[in-house]
Amino acid sequence: MDAANPGPTVAGAMKIAIVAHLAYPALARTGTGHIGGVEHQTTMMARWLAARGHDVSLLVWDEGQPADLEIDGVKVVPLCGRDEGWPILRFVHPRWTSLWRALERVDADVCYHNCGEYVTGQVALWCRLRRRAFVYSTASDADCDVRLPLMPEWRVRVLYRLGLRLADAVVAQTERQRRMLADGFARSATVIPMPCLTPQGAARPAHGSRTVLWIGRICRVKRPDRLLEVARACPDLEFVIAGGGDDAPEYVREITERAAAVPNVTLLGAQTHDRIDDLLGRALCLCCTSDREGFPNTFLEAWSHGRPVVTTWDPDGMIAPNRLGIVGGDAPALAAAIERLAASPAEWEEISRNALAYFEEHHARDRVMPRFEAVFAEAVAARSGARVAAKIAERAIG
Repeated sequence: MDAANPGPTVAGAMKIAIVAHLAYPALARTGTGHIGGVEHQTTMMARWLAARGHDVSLLVWDEGQPADLEIDGVKVVPLCGRDEGWPILRFVHPRWTSLWRALERVDADVCYHNCGEYVTGQVALWCRLRRRAFVYSTASDADCDVRLPLMPEWRVRVLYRLGLRLADAVVAQTERQRRMLADGFARSATVIPMPCLTPQGAARPAHGSRTVLWIGRICRVKRPDRLLEVARACPDLEFVIAGGGDDAPEYVREITERAAAVPNVTLLGAQTHDRIDDLLGRALCLCCTSDREGFPNTFLEAWSHGRPVVTTWDPDGMIAPNRLGIVGGDAPALAAAIERLAASPAEWEEISRNALAYFEEHHARDRVMPRFEAVFAEAVAARSGARVAAKIAERAIG
């Protein structure tokens, strides 16, 4: 099965609504706006499900796109504009109201939302009221942490917890996340590795690159400052930062100014997915300096190109035992690991082969997506059975 055709259409096609407010630029490949791991995942899933014969709608912010737009078989359903309405009041109207109107218009069998936020609860409530299935998928360990460290507002925490409780099925990225959800929220979850597209027709260059690639949003949790420390420790290597600012303007400005002062660092800003593929194909390795992640989409993309990952974050502790890269706890350890890979073609080649094999076995899109499809189908079947039972009960009471 190739990227354009995931296989034969399934029997019993479903109507699926994917709620991903920021995903329009990723689906339309505009090269603008916020495009992170969640947006890549949801649009890739939407295309795959549509190619399988499902009726797929993607609910996104209104960014001026044409009405009744369809891209690769995916119906684009606009909500309100991201900045529309009065501050504070727009939380309810037009954001919440436009979301529920769009859900009513689509009238899907199952709704899907990825990444913990207040929207999780809003979608879950609509699904429960309309007796539709709701599937939620975690995007990071922070979504599974009972303290909800990335949700400081009480209304966000309340709605997220409600959505987590009401979901017909929850998908976790890792076994660690599954345990966190069980321990912190008494919520069961199914572990499904995140899917990723296999690069098409790209040759895998051998060891020899002197470029280290860092991909991500410039924000505190991803610690780009740590990368600058690594770059200063490795003056003979080139470091490329691909990512736009996604934090307080003063922090983004500080990192930008500090990066400009390090001669072997190039700050590219946000890049298109095709450009990221090109950068990965030319890199020695991917470097991750984050304090907290889930299962980064960038890891999958790097492994799909046979690139080692040198990282502070190791999801489920699987990088070291599977020899998919090198884990280091701080900047000096990361610098030493990168220098080692640059100096050792044999070690780089071994890790590169391991990365490609691991990706194909565990994360290639056409291996993983049928598992998501099965979760959707099971949730729809269970919710349909509940609707039938409710109707029988209503008739009996009447």
